[in-house]
Amino acid sequence: MSELVTGEAVALELRPARLPSRALAVLLDLIVAFTVYIAVSIGLAAATASLDDAAQIALAIAAFLLVLVGAPIAVETLSHGRSLGKMACGLRVVRDDGGPIRFRHALVRGALGVVEILATFGVVACIASLVSARGRRLGDVFAGTLVVRERVPVGQTRFVPPPPPWLAGRFAGLDLSAVPDGLWLAVRQYLTRMQQLDPQVSWTMAAQLAGDLASRTGTPAPPDIPPAAYLAAVVQERQAREARRAFADHAPPSSGAPAGYAPPAPGTPPAPGMPPVSGMPPGPVPAPVPQPPAAPVAPPAAATERPATGFVPPA
Repeated sequence: MSELVTGEAVALELRPARLPSRALAVLLDLIVAFTVYIAVSIGLAAATASLDDAAQIALAIAAFLLVLVGAPIAVETLSHGRSLGKMACGLRVVRDDGGPIRFRHALVRGALGVVEILATFGVVACIASLVSARGRRLGDVFAGTLVVRERVPVGQTRFVPPPPPWLAGRFAGLDLSAVPDGLWLAVRQYLTRMQQLDPQVSWTMAAQLAGDLASRTGTPAPPDIPPAAYLAAVVQERQAREARRAFADHAPPSSGAPAGYAPPAPGTPPAPGMPPVSGMPPGPVPAPVPQPPAAPVAPPAAATERPATGFVPPA
């Protein structure tokens, strides 16, 4: 692995491509390029048979430069460092800082590739790649580029260690809105690698990060908590808030039953495939036993008395 530092001071771990994979990619590119060059040359020879020798030589040189030099430069520029051979081998050309290449990088690599690869049959490129610690040829050195492997085996995922249990929920009132993403990234990188650092260096870095984090939140870090534990607790609080926001729309109702659920009416048989209700034997549900009608209740005396209206009903 090769560690590159970007312009934002972020360390990237990349795996430089070695000579065998690069040679295979160049061989595939040359096979495609020479196949196209031969086809173009045959077409030009048939189309310019009536021209003189000087014109035919000029067209042959132009075809050579366009197909074997210009085409690879255009392909690497448009694909951001991935030619056909590199795509087949899982390689990519990047800048020294890990960013995508541009036209000037591809132009320098293509121009020196004529000497390194075509003129010397790849001998100079092989020697330069063997001497370089990161497998770079002269075109990469002058262009400031590096060929890296895109398809790498998946390694062990580093996780952020949890804080001590007695710190759970202690920083629920912190205002984390002013903390930038770069500081969160630095804190996470420190927490995942603090076991690999010297104890004194680890403590110094934790104290510095804790001070930066406390200045962003507006609340000083508690002096009785180690800086690393403080960082882990604040990161856990941020993750808990993000989880609550992410699943806020999927929270179950307060009653515990799904929305729109209505209990079945008494005597309704269970749905097919559903287990019987606890306490009842399986099989058809018995019909309800009819109950005798209840005796009518006499109305109270006050309700039987009719108001004195002076009207006498007919006999």
